[in-house]
Amino acid sequence: MDMDSSIDEAAAQPGDAVRTPPATPPRTPEPAMPAATEPVGEAAPQTAPVPPPAGAGEERSAIAPTSLSPSRASDFMQCPLLYRFRVIDRLPEKPSEAATRGTLVHAVLERLFDAPAGERTAPRAKALIPGQWDRLRESRPEVTELFADDPEGERLAGWLAEAERLVERWFTLEDPTRLEPAERELFVEAELESGLRLRGIIDRVDVAPTGEVRIVDYKTGKAPRPEYAEGALFQMKFYALVVWRLKRVVPRRLQLVYLGSGDVLTYDPVLADLERVERKLHALWEAIKQATQSGNWRPRPTKLCGWCDHQAHCPEFGGTPPPYPLPVTAPGPGTV
Repeated sequence: MDMDSSIDEAAAQPGDAVRTPPATPPRTPEPAMPAATEPVGEAAPQTAPVPPPAGAGEERSAIAPTSLSPSRASDFMQCPLLYRFRVIDRLPEKPSEAATRGTLVHAVLERLFDAPAGERTAPRAKALIPGQWDRLRESRPEVTELFADDPEGERLAGWLAEAERLVERWFTLEDPTRLEPAERELFVEAELESGLRLRGIIDRVDVAPTGEVRIVDYKTGKAPRPEYAEGALFQMKFYALVVWRLKRVVPRRLQLVYLGSGDVLTYDPVLADLERVERKLHALWEAIKQATQSGNWRPRPTKLCGWCDHQAHCPEFGGTPPPYPLPVTAPGPGTV
């Protein structure tokens, strides 16, 4: 998918690869233009929306991985077996309150830019929440299960109130009356020379009058401790790599907005950063291909296992994975 022409015209002006404090948001010369083609969600750990279970009598044929997104790359680095369950077996996962709230808040912040700049206020944004929640329930009926045991609606009211607090906190971090995003919820895809296809959804792209590009991502969780900031920036560098490969523009700034803690993490990449990420992704993809061919997907136990929906299928918890649905062309030891 092609990006907005304003990015085509942007000149690549990479800065020093240093972490920088939050800066005054640059104005962008073009009106906002929504470009989403897929939904986006957030959780801790972050995952992309999971397809609903197949209906009665319906079978989903397994296919080998053909592309890589930031969330799926993070899955494999976290636990290869988790990657298999999500990408190859496509096991269903229950919706979570955190992920669903993240999806709701993202939708509200995206839709707020439909209003004229002077009307982008916190009350207006909070007023969008009920309607966006209705739309989310219509598009993803499974989220209604979250509050099936809440007949009085008390938990739902508290959950919506927390979404309001997150939206309101955003106004202390950025001023939407001074922003005109070039893109919102932008689906991007690029194929590297090796044939590896990268894809993802960028929450917001800002283009300054000088042509500098800023990539912004909203997080409804809390900012990581400094020693974990590099891991948090992996997703943003992934997006920067895709933009560079598509448009030969190195984004001037990568910005993570943490609504849970009220923090903004920024990073100014240079070309060497993106080249390192590309090498890392190639190595990661080779490991994924080897696991796909051998059927050897080993679990990697961490503290995050406590939140995993697939414990019943995980050997670490005494479970048994489903039969491997792909042909094994290069069997290795300990095939899982």
